[in-house]
Amino acid sequence: MPKITIDGQSKELNAGDAIQASCDELGVPFGCQAGSCGTCVIIIESGMENLGPKNELEEDMGLNDNERLACQACIGAGDVVASW
Repeated sequence: MPKITIDGQSKELNAGDAIQASCDELGVPFGCQAGSCGTCVIIIESGMENLGPKNELEEDMGLNDNERLACQACIGAGDVVASW
């Protein structure tokens, strides 16, 4: 099972799952939860290749290459390490 680790704490997910609930449990703050406010931007330290591609909301926000919106990203088959 893939896992997401944020600031040293981890949660396992199923491949293809949205990471939002796990990130919430790991302390990432959320605002709108719809991809428009940017409150939940996380910095991917490793495993960016294990997340699905950025969606249109993330592209429109102009995130850096190593940033994702925790409310929008889905995990693939491997692990991801992030911070916020």
